[in-house]
Amino acid sequence: MSVPVIRKNLHFKPDSSRVVARFFNNGDARTLNLVHRIMELSEEEVKKELDCIHVQFVHRHRNISDIFIKHADNYKNLFQNNGINYNDFSLNRKLLIGSYSTMEYSVESAALFNPCMIEDFDQSFLEEGEKRVIISFRATGEGHLSSIVFRRGILDASNNLKMIPVHKHIDLPTIKKKKEYDKSRFIEKMKEMKIPEEIFGPFMDSLPDRFEYYNFKEAVRKVQSPDLDEHTSILLKEMTWLVDSYYDIEFPVDSKISGRAIFPISSSESKGIEDARFVRFTDDDGSEKIYATYTAYDGFTILPKLLTTDDFRNFRIMPMHGNGAQNKNFALFPRKIKGKYAMLARVDGVNNYLFYSDRITLWNDPIKIQEPKYPWEFTHIGNCGSPLYTEEGWLVITHGVGAMRRYCIGASLLDLEDPTIEIGRLKEPLLSPLEEEREGYVPNVVYSCGSIIHNNQLILPYAISDYASSYATINMDDLLKALKADD
Repeated sequence: MSVPVIRKNLHFKPDSSRVVARFFNNGDARTLNLVHRIMELSEEEVKKELDCIHVQFVHRHRNISDIFIKHADNYKNLFQNNGINYNDFSLNRKLLIGSYSTMEYSVESAALFNPCMIEDFDQSFLEEGEKRVIISFRATGEGHLSSIVFRRGILDASNNLKMIPVHKHIDLPTIKKKKEYDKSRFIEKMKEMKIPEEIFGPFMDSLPDRFEYYNFKEAVRKVQSPDLDEHTSILLKEMTWLVDSYYDIEFPVDSKISGRAIFPISSSESKGIEDARFVRFTDDDGSEKIYATYTAYDGFTILPKLLTTDDFRNFRIMPMHGNGAQNKNFALFPRKIKGKYAMLARVDGVNNYLFYSDRITLWNDPIKIQEPKYPWEFTHIGNCGSPLYTEEGWLVITHGVGAMRRYCIGASLLDLEDPTIEIGRLKEPLLSPLEEEREGYVPNVVYSCGSIIHNNQLILPYAISDYASSYATINMDDLLKALKADD
């Protein structure tokens, strides 16, 4: 039974003019040589160079001087260790050093894809039938480096989407390392990472039950030496990689949501932040919070991570752990089931799994609930975002991969009380790439990271061949009827 799908004539395309001012580290030796050259300039020459830089870049970034000072300050310890008195430099000289430690990066020059739509907390000043929404995207730039960017818009009574104008400047957040770590949980994660206890045991013994980032870095520094064997050195790097995975970020209070980019920060995500699945979660007491699951990638290892926010300005980032915290496609249910958090994931890269947990970052003992069933999903099946509550069951938008690695979007209906029970699954894709949607960064792909239901329609944002994005609407009565008919 086919389900009518209405594709909307609204497209989100990458914009290479949207740039961030990144910290640029050219290495200690080259940085010291550069600073010595800047020290040889007179104050008049420093001002002249700085004035030229400001003319060329001040209109492209907010608070460019603050960015320069922040980036120059990153080298304070390097300067101190090499006999350079940074505090004696004039403000202009510090700004000039900072400008050489800064580079522009176009966050979405290559692609703007894998969208996720959620309801905004703010629903004020709207007409009847309207809903304010936030859409997140995976933005990809040079080197296939992915980050998270946002847009805000309003769905009208007919589910036409009117977007708020995109802010010209993009801000990167202030990074705040998590202040304290629980040693017992940290040890659990190291065991999951197969780090031998004879390596981390003596090391962790020197730390209190709750330790700070500074304590850990100092403990690493004390045991590091040129004589350290290669295996132990690698394991220490992995431990540092783990502690760097916890952090808080904060955007300026006067920044716009479309001017914020969550850029790879920790070493665990040095090669990208992929496919964030946002969900508006309602707890048992009625309180609400935004969570997002995403994939951190460092070029070798995949780490599922959890992001949480109350305002899209302040975010906390944490790694997920447990024997099932591996691979991709983690998607949190929007509420607890029988008192426990519930999560979907594609643990083995092929099938859909379900988890239950008392802790939102701990995921053990996955239960396989779906395998590839139809030819269009024979390669693998996964979710396309968090399940959606309906009175008929949990609506799970899925993706399937078939011949020629073609990605299509499907749908399943799971039991509300026991999501291991599949009530129905579409035999045919809900959405397949049209001829004009086949060309892009990765051909023959439609994909989504999260939908909502509004005015009795499924609002399905989707990526077009990993290049651009659009959205479609599907009548919920038609969809549920088809899901139950195709059981």
